[in-house]
Amino acid sequence: MLPALEALQETAVVVALPMRTRFRGQTRREAMLFRGPAGWGEFAPFSEYGPQESARWLAAGIEAAWNGLGRPRRETIPVNAIMPAVPAAEVAEVLTRSGDPSAIPAVKIKVAEPGQSHDDDVARLKEVRRLAPGAGIRVDANAAWSIPQAVRALAEFAEIAGDRFEYAEQPVQGVEALTELREALARDGTPVPLAADEAVRKTSDPLRVVRLGAADLLIVKVPPLGGVTAAMELVAAAGLPAVVSSALDTSVGLAAGVALAARLPELPYACGLGTGTLLAGDVTAAPLIPDKGALQVPVARQADGDVVVTPSAPEPHLLATHRVTGERERWWRQRLQEAHRILQTSGA
Repeated sequence: MLPALEALQETAVVVALPMRTRFRGQTRREAMLFRGPAGWGEFAPFSEYGPQESARWLAAGIEAAWNGLGRPRRETIPVNAIMPAVPAAEVAEVLTRSGDPSAIPAVKIKVAEPGQSHDDDVARLKEVRRLAPGAGIRVDANAAWSIPQAVRALAEFAEIAGDRFEYAEQPVQGVEALTELREALARDGTPVPLAADEAVRKTSDPLRVVRLGAADLLIVKVPPLGGVTAAMELVAAAGLPAVVSSALDTSVGLAAGVALAARLPELPYACGLGTGTLLAGDVTAAPLIPDKGALQVPVARQADGDVVVTPSAPEPHLLATHRVTGERERWWRQRLQEAHRILQTSGA
């Protein structure tokens, strides 16, 4: 049952959290939080997303706040470190935010950043390999390459990373291009597994990736898929390994990703749920920050004795510190109204 718009607006708070490093072109992360019968939820689609796409993010936040996040299968989640597109000289500082580099199971490295060169990417990758030689390596190009560019770059990355190269995340734009790239890499003799991200979460038909054989694994993010339940159904239907990742959420929103990872039958890869390290502030007293390459699943025991995944409630003083008012708050409330109208129309 979709809650009334007024029920969401009544407790809604808009916050802006400062970031340690520019990420996706942003220096602060805005989000709307609201409270329901089951706890807190988050609505935080990126600013360029329209109402239709934003509606799925709202559905995920409503599920968390009204229905809860479900029972976990595991208590801890292995988590990769995240390496933004920083100069090689800053790699060591960024890595230490995720703890001892020797305990990090994998590192996801941003590549193909606008304004940077292939040499910048290579230098960043080499420095990660030097400082965390036991970590798996993943690269994320955010669909920035052409197929020839991807083949050339991935061949060199594979040579540098050796047997630690786990996969390349969405190197090219679209499902068809992923399929072509997979074939081109096979011809080139570069056996780099491909992971679909945007081709899953920014489409009305995420299983098309599977039907076309476009990827070896899926990057699964709860908010753009409409909630934990919808994400679990997608993973089950796809039949491919899944890497649960986050979308630069506060610790309230991040808990939904942790819940998905805690509930899936199998976790063949470390999850991309360490984005809390990119934030210089948060809304809870117990932010979800990896320790020794893992996150503890936040849980609470209900009155009937059942243990369920439950995000820490935001602290009032932290909400007050990071709260956004004025024009930006009005803008977010308008987005909430538009997304709610779409869910209402669709019968969600």
